Amino acid sequence: MNKLLQQIVDDLDKFLAIFPSDIKSRLEQDPDIKDLIEVVLDLGREIEARFYKKTVVFEGRFTTEEDLNYIIARVGEFSGDKRAGIERTLHRISAIENRHGRIIGLTCRVGRAVLGTVDIIRDVIETGKNILLLGRPGVGKTTLLRETARVLADELGKRVIIIDTSNEIGGDGDIPHPAIGRARRMQVPNPAKQHDVMIEAVENHMPEVIVIDEIGTELEAKAARTIAERGVQLIGTAHGITLQNLLLNPTLSDLVGGIQVVTLSDEEAKRRGTQKTVLERKAPPTFQVVIEIQERDRLAIHHDVAKTVDALLRGYIIKPEIRLRTPEGEVKKVEAPTIEPSEEEEEVSVFGKPEREKRTEPLKIFPYGISRNRLEKAIRNLGVPAFVVKNLSEASCLLILKAHQKRAKDLLKEAEKKGIKIAVLRSNTVTQIERFLSEEFGISVGTSKSDAEEEALREAQEGIEYVLTHDEPYELSPQPAYIRRLQHQLIQQYGLYSESVGVEPFRKVRIYPSH
Repeated sequence: MNKLLQQIVDDLDKFLAIFPSDIKSRLEQDPDIKDLIEVVLDLGREIEARFYKKTVVFEGRFTTEEDLNYIIARVGEFSGDKRAGIERTLHRISAIENRHGRIIGLTCRVGRAVLGTVDIIRDVIETGKNILLLGRPGVGKTTLLRETARVLADELGKRVIIIDTSNEIGGDGDIPHPAIGRARRMQVPNPAKQHDVMIEAVENHMPEVIVIDEIGTELEAKAARTIAERGVQLIGTAHGITLQNLLLNPTLSDLVGGIQVVTLSDEEAKRRGTQKTVLERKAPPTFQVVIEIQERDRLAIHHDVAKTVDALLRGYIIKPEIRLRTPEGEVKKVEAPTIEPSEEEEEVSVFGKPEREKRTEPLKIFPYGISRNRLEKAIRNLGVPAFVVKNLSEASCLLILKAHQKRAKDLLKEAEKKGIKIAVLRSNTVTQIERFLSEEFGISVGTSKSDAEEEALREAQEGIEYVLTHDEPYELSPQPAYIRRLQHQLIQQYGLYSESVGVEPFRKVRIYPSH
């Protein structure tokens, strides 16, 4: 891809002008003023200036009511979402109110138009497909959305309308910021009316493209589907970090097709080799492409959302395409390499245990702390004669999660007394359950390197989903060094952190939340 030239427009002088003279002076004197992100003022507390790589506290300079009133008088009117702006700029002023509606805090955020950033996805937006941008706050979703609107309107000649709920895309005031080019902007009187304005734009103004920031409610998701069904290209952002994360959100999952429980006929269930009740995608995705903004210069692109969602519901992983911008300005597509072990690393698969004599009688499992759905899925995947029972008295095996052993002492004693087999799992994942079942029934789960990689990556995906959902660390099973490297690469794609812990041959990957 060609080298990209970026131009940053921040109107920093207009931003600094809203502050009292002493605050403005201290900000101007900072050598990193060009990297200023926001200034935070809370009544009775020291002022903070937050930059990309540091936070500066104005020691001894406490926020007063006069400071707040000075700033409020120099910005636009606050809307229903407690946000205001500075006319014809992209800066955003957000208010904190007390119980009586009086403003006692302000977050003054610098808005920047970065011209040239869209080159990293230009080929995608030119396809005419509906595109959804995801990413954590502050990672650059709105900046990329604004530049996309400008390029579509000015360079590709499209009729573009921006639904600008908080005036973040087109700036404050009746005349939009030049950064949106010839794109038209419709303001929203109240955030609760955003879905109505979306439909109004299509019905009244004949757009070819609708650009919308922060789709966050079920009504907005329905409006987006209505727009897509009318043949208008839709480009927007939504609350979420990854596609998997969005799929688990019941309010917004419809954007990527949604999930429904389907009861199959006996013949179809037999053909698929599954139980009669399965999860399937409910409808065609509103957005055919999902772009996860992992960092400002690193994106993960799902080019076929329908195919990716279908795979996820069947327990498989389809890796997104990774694109990054180098320090030199080059945009590159990065393929995850297959890493071979070094000469010092052992290549023996952890799944290479000798087969045991196969079990012939059915295994009746009573799960404790183990997901019933995952257990049933593992049984289906392996096709073994195992069944889940509701009472310990019916069971031939008690399957318990290690973390629950202490609180289940009475249950364990009862199982021992009745001669019921006790099996303990370290983690509540399909991979761990399948490993237990395969050993119990003497089934080889793959001694080849490719089988080992596939199973380890599937476990890593389950761990990623757990961390994203619960915001807690998660440990995977012990793996050889070359497989741990593949797991680290997969985890990095989702913006999470990981490290290898323990001592060989029991060394394993631990996944941490992104913060």
